[in-house]
Amino acid sequence: MRYAARVTLTDTHCHLDMERFDADRESVIERAGRAGIGRMLVPSLDLESARRILALIGRHPGLHAAVGFHPTEIQKMGASSLVELQRLASAGKAVAVGEIGLDYYWVAESLRRREQHVALLSQLELAEACELPVVLHMREQDDAEHGACADDMLTILGDWVRGLRSRGSPISDRPGVLHSFAGRLETAVRAIDLGFYIGVTGPITYPGADRRREIVRQLPLERLLIETDSPFLTPQEHRGQRNEPAFVVHIADRIAQVQSRTPGEVADATSSNAARLFAWGEPD
Repeated sequence: MRYAARVTLTDTHCHLDMERFDADRESVIERAGRAGIGRMLVPSLDLESARRILALIGRHPGLHAAVGFHPTEIQKMGASSLVELQRLASAGKAVAVGEIGLDYYWVAESLRRREQHVALLSQLELAEACELPVVLHMREQDDAEHGACADDMLTILGDWVRGLRSRGSPISDRPGVLHSFAGRLETAVRAIDLGFYIGVTGPITYPGADRRREIVRQLPLERLLIETDSPFLTPQEHRGQRNEPAFVVHIADRIAQVQSRTPGEVADATSSNAARLFAWGEPD
C-alpha cells in the first residue's frame, strides 16, 4: 500500500447491509479500517434496508446512512412509506437521501419511467425538507453512455437546484452526487455546474475503460468522490471476487494515475469532498 498512515480514504457508496455480507460483515468493516477507510456511506434501496442500515451504523461510528427508494424499488413506495422515510431522514442519523434516481436499463416502458419521475420528485422534495443532499442513481437503456435517462435527470435536477437557490436552501451549494457515473463528459460538467459531485467506481480500473478514464482526467478533483458500490463493480485487481470497501484504494490509485497526482492527494481531496457534501466534518 502506498498510503501514509495519516491519509484517510472514504467510501461514499457501499451496500454493507446486503445479504452477501451477512457471513463476515464485521470482518469487512475491520479490513476497511486497516486499509485506511475512515468513513463509509451506506445507502438504502427501500424502507426495509433503511431500517437495517440505521441499526448497523449505530454499532459503527465510521458508518453513515442514506435513506431512500431506489428507482427499481418504487413499487414499494406509497404515501405512508414516504412519511416514514421522512421520519427516518429527520431523526438525525441519516446524512443523505438515497439511493434515488432514474433507471432506464431495467425499466423501458414510458409509463413506468413517468412513475420514476414522480418518485424522484417526491424524494427530492423530502431531501429539501430535511436539508439533506441526495445520492443519485442514473442508468441508461442498454447501458449507453448517453440517452433519455441523462436528459430527463438533468432537466429534473436543473429545476430542483434552481428552486433550492431561489428559496435559499442550505443544500443549494451541496445538492448531491451522481453515483457511479458512467455518462459522457458533457453530462458530468452540467451536473457539476449545478453543484453536484461525481462518483467514481471500480470500472475506471478495467482494461477497456480508456474513455471513462479520459473523462475522469478532465474533471476537477474537487468535485470527485470515490465509491466501491460494494458488493458490485469490483476493481480489476480483485475481479471475480465480491467487492468491499477496502478495495476503494484501487479507485483512488487509478484517479491519481490519470490525473498525474499522488494517491495521497486523491485520498485527501476526495475525503474532504465527502465531508463537505455530507456535512460530517473532516476525516479523523
